[in-house]
Amino acid sequence: MGFWIFMLAMDLILPLSMVFLGRYFARHAPGSINMLFGYRTACSMKNQDTWQFAHRYFGKLWYKMGLWLLILSVAAMLPGLGKDADAVGTLGGLVCTVQLPVMLYAILPTERALKKTFDKDGNRIAP
Repeated sequence: MGFWIFMLAMDLILPLSMVFLGRYFARHAPGSINMLFGYRTACSMKNQDTWQFAHRYFGKLWYKMGLWLLILSVAAMLPGLGKDADAVGTLGGLVCTVQLPVMLYAILPTERALKKTFDKDGNRIAP
């Protein structure tokens, strides 16, 4: 039981990070474009407008995806309750393996939204 709780806690780190950072980015994008913290891609770093837009969009997406991933991760770990350490470790590893691509997927719609909203120079496209 102790190892199951440990694996559950480890598998919840990524979804909880997505929820908290998503909420933070949606509400408070880093004030200035920087190379250390935030959603940093060539499109998002063109100017302050693209920077703010990318963080709002990515933050909302990560928040929603993180909530779903949190629920699904707990549900996926429940069958391992009461199993031996090998089974729990394998299950926890599978959950973690599925979480990573889900987390990274959020980049694709964010980049599409940036390209749809801004031209190649970072200027908003007129509606």
